[in-house]
Amino acid sequence: MNLQETVLIQLRDLILRGEFEPGQRLAEQQLAERLGASRTPVRAALVTLEQEGLVEANDTGKFLVRQFTPREVADAIAVRGQLEGMAARLVAEHGVSRQLQGDLQACLDEGDLALAANPLDYESYAAYAVVNDRFHALVLEASGNRALQRAVALNDKLPFAPASAMLPMQGTVTLDRDWMLYAHRQHHMLFAALKAGEGARAQALAIEHTEVAQMNMRMALERRAETERVLPAIRLVVGR
Repeated sequence: MNLQETVLIQLRDLILRGEFEPGQRLAEQQLAERLGASRTPVRAALVTLEQEGLVEANDTGKFLVRQFTPREVADAIAVRGQLEGMAARLVAEHGVSRQLQGDLQACLDEGDLALAANPLDYESYAAYAVVNDRFHALVLEASGNRALQRAVALNDKLPFAPASAMLPMQGTVTLDRDWMLYAHRQHHMLFAALKAGEGARAQALAIEHTEVAQMNMRMALERRAETERVLPAIRLVVGR
């Protein structure tokens, strides 16, 4: 990566880790000193982050960390569901290769193992998050639609939109673990629909799958103080 790309990734990560308050001004010189870069790549990164929706420019052209309403987060998750639903339908219609079948089955097996513990610990969450991301990425890649892949990548840059964004909050109570197990069962059902070439069912399952993320966000906002300890970026979401 060149310096501009590195600065962009670092700054995006700082925002999503809750290092800045909602509405906080992002001063170019201070950021440049913090990131060990000049102001030029920092400003370029801020412009890109404005296009992505993580920052906004005020009337004087200064960049501020954006605040998000719960509705905006829910909308981003819903968009991911529609995009991944399209990807799943395309994969089912194209047919599942032997390689893809083996890779998806490996994800399911590893997910079964990660969720076997009761109660779940954070090692289990971390292991499942990796498997979950891989499962979603495999289906998206297998769709073969580059425009669709770019759309998902852009949407995933918004807070809490990616597939595993809310997993760290799961497992803190019994109900959370039940939701996690339910989501993984949906992976099994989606895999069966893909193998069977059932495009409409695969699409519907992928869309329904995002309801778990929607539920987790609602629960996270209800337990905001607890959430902030493991997911500081929840401070970017204002209101309930």
